[in-house]
Amino acid sequence: MKATESTTYRMLQTNLSRVTSRLEELRMQGATGIKLNNPSDDPSAIRPVLTTRTQLMHTDRYLETMGVTSDKMQATDGHLNHIENILQRIKEISINAINGAMSPQDLTIFADEVANMKQELLDSANAQVDGKYIFSGYAENTKPFIENPNYNPNPPVDPLNLNPPYDPADSTTWPYLYMGDANPTELEITPGEYLESNLTGNDLFLGISNSIMQAGGPSPPAVYASDTDRIDIFSVLTRTEEALRAGNIDDPLAAGGGLQASIDDLETAADQNRRLRSQLGNRASRVDTAMLHQEDVRIDLYQILSRYEDADAIETFNDIIKQETAFQAALSITSKVSQISILDYF
Repeated sequence: MKATESTTYRMLQTNLSRVTSRLEELRMQGATGIKLNNPSDDPSAIRPVLTTRTQLMHTDRYLETMGVTSDKMQATDGHLNHIENILQRIKEISINAINGAMSPQDLTIFADEVANMKQELLDSANAQVDGKYIFSGYAENTKPFIENPNYNPNPPVDPLNLNPPYDPADSTTWPYLYMGDANPTELEITPGEYLESNLTGNDLFLGISNSIMQAGGPSPPAVYASDTDRIDIFSVLTRTEEALRAGNIDDPLAAGGGLQASIDDLETAADQNRRLRSQLGNRASRVDTAMLHQEDVRIDLYQILSRYEDADAIETFNDIIKQETAFQAALSITSKVSQISILDYF
């Protein structure tokens, strides 16, 4: 079979195009470090690559969510530390008022300090992170604590008892009302594993467990028949202030219930704060551990992805040199063939 000149030229052009395309692919691999730029480069690698990328997206989402939650937990712990300092200081004031020979003016000064710290406690209870209330449970956009307009520290004076006095077993008579939600937010740290990531205001500040709160609505009666270690911290501070202003040391029926009782209540409140702070610390530690685990998973996934996508630098550069040599040879042969004329056969 005789090959014509046009056939020869087409074959040379085809070979040149093939060598040029391959050289361009190798140069692209050398520049990017990636050997899988198109599905046609390695069809069998497409499925594991896409699967690994999806897993990486999920891992990054876990890490981002846990990072934000960890920051909120740290902010919450800072408020809990401030609350503990407040309770400790008010306990010191109460002890000094009982043991020292204090004048009514001195007790008033102490009462004013307690009132200021009660406002600090309210500020911590209504604290926000990124515009969200941290002690409102699911209701992150709802201010958790408001002052009870019907709070009455005095015995009833009307026969119908339309404004009942303070009752430690009925949260509707307490000085502050909880408007948040009794459901703590949950964080998914691994597929199918959820962890409570915050504290609800009813549990921390009012001493009402989430189960009781969920059963009774936003401000249910709180009965402490089995939960003797729970107490309303706002009531403790309010009653301490009232006892200081009235100079009531040990009369449980007088204003504030007496400073002696306040000292015991302050210790109960401090234990309540420490217990929940310890629970939050354990959860924060679990989040940190989960983040480290997800970081390890992320590294493993990138190694899998690298196995399919990344090009070997030395091998790629050697192939480029070989392909450039082949390209130069193809150019040289093509140039010589193009010089052949029909006159060369005469």
